[in-house]
Amino acid sequence: MTVHAILDSKGHQIQGVEPDAKLSAAIKILAERKIGAVLVMSKARIEGILSERDIVRVLGERGAGVLDEPVSAVMTRKVVSCKPADTVASIMEMMTLGKFRHLPVVEGEKVVGLISIGDVVKWRVGEYEMEQEALRDYIKTA
Repeated sequence: MTVHAILDSKGHQIQGVEPDAKLSAAIKILAERKIGAVLVMSKARIEGILSERDIVRVLGERGAGVLDEPVSAVMTRKVVSCKPADTVASIMEMMTLGKFRHLPVVEGEKVVGLISIGDVVKWRVGEYEMEQEALRDYIKTA
C-alpha cells in the first residue's frame, strides 16, 4: 500500500505556521487541533517542523521564557519527507530508523499532506483486520 492511499482516507490537510510565529502561538494550534506537529513554512516552502518533542526538549533546556521566541529558534530544521508513491513499509522503516513520528508528503515542490505514525498504525491495523476477515471467509467456504 502507498502513502497516497493513506492520504486519500485521512485527508490532505496541512497545518503550518510561519517561522517567525511565537512558540506559544504554535503550541495553541497543536492543542486546539489535537495534533502532534506542525510544518514551519514560508511561501509554501518547508523551513522546518515543530513537534511536541521539540517543545518539551526546549522547555526543559531553557524554561518558559522560550514561549515568546520564534518557532524558527525551536523547530527541527532537517525535515525528512516522503512521496505519495512511497510504500507504507518504506515510511515505517524511515520513521523507525529516524526516530520521528511525522512525515511531510511532498509531490514535486508541493506539500500535499502530513503522515503521522498514528496514521500508519491505523492503516496497518485495518489491513490486518481485512486479511483476517478474508481468511475467516475462506475457511467458512472450504
